[in-house]
Amino acid sequence: MKGPAWPIGALLLGYPVWWALGFGGLSVIVVAVPMALILWRRRPIRVPRGFGLWMLLLAGYALSALMLGDMPPGTYGDFGPGRLIGYFMRFALYTALLIMVLYLGNLTERELPQLRLVRMLGVLFVTTVAGGLLGVFLPGLEFTSPLELALPGWISDNAFVQNLIHPTAAQTQRVLGYASPRPEAPFEWANAWGSNVSVLLIWFVVGWWVYGGRGRRTAAVALVAVAAIPIVYSLNRGLWIGLGLAALYVMVRVGGRTRLALCAGAAAGALVFTLSPLAALVGQRLDNPHSNDIRAFTVSATLAAGAHSPIIGYGNTRNAMGNHRTITTGKTEWCAGCGHPPLGSDGQLWLLIITQGFAGAALYVAFFLGAVRRHWADRTPIGLAGVLVMALVLLYMFVYDGLVTPLSLYLISFALLWRNRGETS
Repeated sequence: MKGPAWPIGALLLGYPVWWALGFGGLSVIVVAVPMALILWRRRPIRVPRGFGLWMLLLAGYALSALMLGDMPPGTYGDFGPGRLIGYFMRFALYTALLIMVLYLGNLTERELPQLRLVRMLGVLFVTTVAGGLLGVFLPGLEFTSPLELALPGWISDNAFVQNLIHPTAAQTQRVLGYASPRPEAPFEWANAWGSNVSVLLIWFVVGWWVYGGRGRRTAAVALVAVAAIPIVYSLNRGLWIGLGLAALYVMVRVGGRTRLALCAGAAAGALVFTLSPLAALVGQRLDNPHSNDIRAFTVSATLAAGAHSPIIGYGNTRNAMGNHRTITTGKTEWCAGCGHPPLGSDGQLWLLIITQGFAGAALYVAFFLGAVRRHWADRTPIGLAGVLVMALVLLYMFVYDGLVTPLSLYLISFALLWRNRGETS
């Protein structure tokens, strides 16, 4: 891609390469550098309405560094390099995302047409489906990335960093009571795959169906049908709920023949799915809600810890004493997967409460809720899709961490809404 739009093309179209190199979600930090240079040459910089909330969120995270050495009641751990690494990586990501939104909003329609950006997200959807199939059929695939080889061990061995730089096709978990793989390629976690595939599916439908010809529409139907395989095998209830609510949203907000066509298509798809082997797997997952107790414990412990620093939080996650079964659990030689769950690991809302306090969580909610309110009246395909993504953000914050890649897609969607109306503060 030529011209000033090349960094976003490199990020979205080149994502499989970033993932294989070990950058993956960190690639937004790399491309933020040329984005910042392009912005610098374009001063004065246009800013979207509501972006002051994101600036306050970033400022609050900077202040939260003052609490990195503190330990709230009910937690344990030593202040060391791991906590600092996690803090500075999150700070760099938040900053890079701010730069990316401003960069996208300051490109003209000629430099980066809206439909081109939407279709780049559609290409990433194809990549995500391919990665999901890889996780289903080759779940044991993993390799050491060049970045992992280049980093010193005290950095690459950090659990948070390891998830970002070590490419794996799937996470193996005992969600059904026995070991089963959950697709995650080309992202950092299985839950990140679930969040991302739903957001990318929305933009894929806009770019390939709404604005596509007969050939694109035929390909779109085939690809969405194939995507059902990793979507079901992801065992991701949050994803399934999100897709159901997305379908309901579209049926409510569109009218006439479009609504009838959607209802007919949904009914046909539901019938085919019910008759397929995938239906039994969904039933198994719904019969095994084992993660509910774990989530309840970590959420309650997060709220209790957050209450001791409600304004600026603690800068990074903390380890809870015990888990939902006992106060003595921990990692052992015979159970490497055992251990104390990190607080804030079950959703972006809870992560913000422990890292930035209730004030930071309120700013995050206000930012995306404000985007829904301002753009609700935009009934263009991009406007409807962007508002839907903003609404999913508010749903997913209870069950998915936004960092790393999900938040990148949320804010690209925000930028599409901003560009669609051309609003500035």
